Amino acid sequence: MIGRLRRRMTLLVTMILILVTAGIIFSINYANWRQIVMQAEEILDRLAENNGKRPSRKSGEERKLPEIDVPPPEGTKGRQPPGLADTLVDLSNSYQITLSEDNEVTGWTSERADLYSDEQIEEFAAAALAESRSSGRIGTQFYRFLSEGKTRMLLVLDQRLEIMRARSVLRMSCAAAGIACLLLCLGAYFLIRVLIRPVQEAFDRQRQFVSDASHELKTPLAVISANAQVLREEIGENEHLEYTLSEVRRSDRLVKNLLELARLDQKKYSAQMGPVDLSKAILEVTLPFESTAFEAGHRLEIQVPEDIWCIGNADMLKQLTVILLSNAVKYSVEGGEIFLSLTARGHVRELKVVNMGEPIPKEDLERIFDRFYRRDSSHARDVEGFGLGLSLADAIAKAHKGKITAKSTQEGETSFTVTLPGTASRSAAS
Repeated sequence: MIGRLRRRMTLLVTMILILVTAGIIFSINYANWRQIVMQAEEILDRLAENNGKRPSRKSGEERKLPEIDVPPPEGTKGRQPPGLADTLVDLSNSYQITLSEDNEVTGWTSERADLYSDEQIEEFAAAALAESRSSGRIGTQFYRFLSEGKTRMLLVLDQRLEIMRARSVLRMSCAAAGIACLLLCLGAYFLIRVLIRPVQEAFDRQRQFVSDASHELKTPLAVISANAQVLREEIGENEHLEYTLSEVRRSDRLVKNLLELARLDQKKYSAQMGPVDLSKAILEVTLPFESTAFEAGHRLEIQVPEDIWCIGNADMLKQLTVILLSNAVKYSVEGGEIFLSLTARGHVRELKVVNMGEPIPKEDLERIFDRFYRRDSSHARDVEGFGLGLSLADAIAKAHKGKITAKSTQEGETSFTVTLPGTASRSAAS
């Protein structure tokens, strides 16, 4: 129980830290990208205001290069690579494309015309025209269309440098945030262990107390029962003596259940697990139960195929079956049918017990396997018990690395399903 609480708290804190880290990274990336877009819009606005002041140049026209050679983009030829600083400076630039009425490229100008070729300009113009928008972005280049009479112009701003910087910041932010998140998760894990330790110690003391008290109660109960038996032989049947024996037997069942739960909590059955003929074990306790169900006014239907095996403890699995059948008999309506079935689905064994009774509310279903919990209904108050049966059944299922679930419909059909890991046969298990 404490281990499950610790795991859930650790998982919750880890998820929160991951979400916060992802939110921070997203915010940084969004802010950087927003700044790039706003900067591109501002520069395009300025280029639009200054449009027409630059000398135009027709494609194919020869042009002298600057004194320092700068490499063109991939696909161009004839330049020697400059230094890294020069390359980074030259990565961001703009150019202007002049289009005819037929959307043909008639010329283009740029402060860094040496970075582009006529083929690249024509390809970009065709891609921008294909989008059928007045402005937008293709790759790292932002564009905007302008019209001046019959002439149409395309302004383009290349933001490669800014986008490279934003991606670099994003990578560094992801790395730093990931390391910080990992360290925080580790710190949270150890902090939760420290915070849970007093609860774990209190739970262990409580569990030890229950175990010790149950052991101590066995002796006086045995003495009281023996003395009551002797008195009954000497004085014959007596109403008060029968009440005493009845309460002794009832207390003895409670002590046995508490001891069983204590042993399951301490996982003392792990060494006693082995191959079990589940079909045989269930039938051994189910068939004699038909008379019990009949006396209570119910009909028990059994569907248990032969030769279904699992890994477990036969006595514990029998006890689990008896608990579910007893619970079904207690809470079934008069004349109701109880259905027990065992099925094998691959490596999973499914034991199911269904009965008709009062519908169980959802809030009760969530707590029905808690120790000493009993439903607050008229039928439940009339039924004798301590509220430990289903808790013990749940503990037995978990000891077998399985689980037990409960469902209840509005019509009053209540079903308990136990799923256990299985094996093909005794030889396969061994």
